[in-house]
Amino acid sequence: MSRRIALPLLVAGLLMATGAHATEAEHIRITGAWIRVLPGDLPAGAYVTLENTGDQAASLRGAHSASYGEAMLHQSSGAGGVNRMAMVDELAIPAHSKAELSPGGYHLMLMKAAAPVKVGDNVKVTLSFGDGSTLDADFIARPANATGG
Repeated sequence: MSRRIALPLLVAGLLMATGAHATEAEHIRITGAWIRVLPGDLPAGAYVTLENTGDQAASLRGAHSASYGEAMLHQSSGAGGVNRMAMVDELAIPAHSKAELSPGGYHLMLMKAAAPVKVGDNVKVTLSFGDGSTLDADFIARPANATGG
């Protein structure tokens, strides 16, 4: 086989091999995305259900939004009547399963709003996954007394 034919075949094979691996974000389906808007400059909580349709586990590693200066992944817990909240590095999303960010559990803490967010607004949030892939989602702003999506 001549070099003029072999090189294009090699390049095509490499492109097909690298294109066959889907990113974590490509296997995530988002439902029920919402933000609890609190008064004044208080941080907002963001909640969502993440369904992993892939054969491999995925991990949510963080988020960012142009509407907020900071976004962090947190977990709330309660023991002995004391509620706590701690920042976490990641949330595992098992293969063919779901992970929920919900009040009283895992959630995104959105801080330093760039402009006031009002009930009914759609806020674009970009979720970041363990392999570096990202997924944009629209979160609907709900009032402070909201309890679910």
